[in-house]
Amino acid sequence: MTEKKEVKSKAAGWSLGSLAALALAAKAGWVIYSKKYIDHHAKVHLALDAEHHTFESDTIGKINYYESKVESKKTPILLVHGIHLYAGSHDMVPVFEAFSAYRKIFLIDLPGFGGSEKSDRPYRPGLYHAAISEFVRDQIGQPVHVVVMGQSAEYTAVANEQNSDLFKSIVMINPSGMQMPGAGHISENKWWEQVRNLALSYLRVPLWSLPFYDLLASRSSILNYYHKRFTYALPPDLVDIAYTSAHQPGAHFAPILHYCGKLCVPDVRNRYYKHITKPVLVVFDQDPEHKFDMLPVMVRENANWKAVRSSHTRGMPQFENSGETFRSIETFWKKHD
Repeated sequence: MTEKKEVKSKAAGWSLGSLAALALAAKAGWVIYSKKYIDHHAKVHLALDAEHHTFESDTIGKINYYESKVESKKTPILLVHGIHLYAGSHDMVPVFEAFSAYRKIFLIDLPGFGGSEKSDRPYRPGLYHAAISEFVRDQIGQPVHVVVMGQSAEYTAVANEQNSDLFKSIVMINPSGMQMPGAGHISENKWWEQVRNLALSYLRVPLWSLPFYDLLASRSSILNYYHKRFTYALPPDLVDIAYTSAHQPGAHFAPILHYCGKLCVPDVRNRYYKHITKPVLVVFDQDPEHKFDMLPVMVRENANWKAVRSSHTRGMPQFENSGETFRSIETFWKKHD
């Protein structure tokens, strides 16, 4: 019996050792494959009838932007994409195309995304609300109607708090920060923050930071991300551009911080959304990532807030319900030009 137990014990040991060795070999193999065979020098080219420029400041570095060619006396429009692992101006192209024929439109890539600078630096919410503020103040030079997606609504709210003269109105498409407040104890929140800090420390190790992001930014992963956000046909060029955007030098730095939860503005609804006094229109739908439990409360308690539900869309109403979405936005702008 003893000999049989020893044999079983050795077999189990060999099995665990073999699995560990196999996992290590797979990890090493993927690191080598990522660095040697995946092209990380792609260039983003949006097929837009627009002027293409770069804005630069000491605070935010270089950001990429597109400007409509038309001159207009109406209030200019600033479009800001949301934050996700493959984010960029490509998510806002339908909005640009819808209004660029008769309004001055500016479409920017936030730092670390799209065609903007992707250097290794501490990406935090402060960098993003500074990018929005400085671009409006120093490049556009007058108050704008701003249209933002997802988490960029948080940065716009902070920018508005610091300088409300930047905006005439704010349109939010599926904004983050509208979920029901969590009931967790403060110690649980601190524990979760420690876990995220530990994960970030691990994921920022240069040896496997980029290979890890390559797993997240594979074409199949990008397809899966957008398939969850489209009810009907997925535009094929959207996936191609998102893939290109995610395979540029330094494209992994900002998304990894987003992945570890470092780009959120804490308690944004109470600290910033509630204090916006400018007109706000929220366009929302069945977004798979963001919840809107507290949106009815915001609209009920703040007369300057309006909300429009997009029917039969799951995160990208500007693509799939463009007619209804753009009519709502245009009607809103006409009241506040």
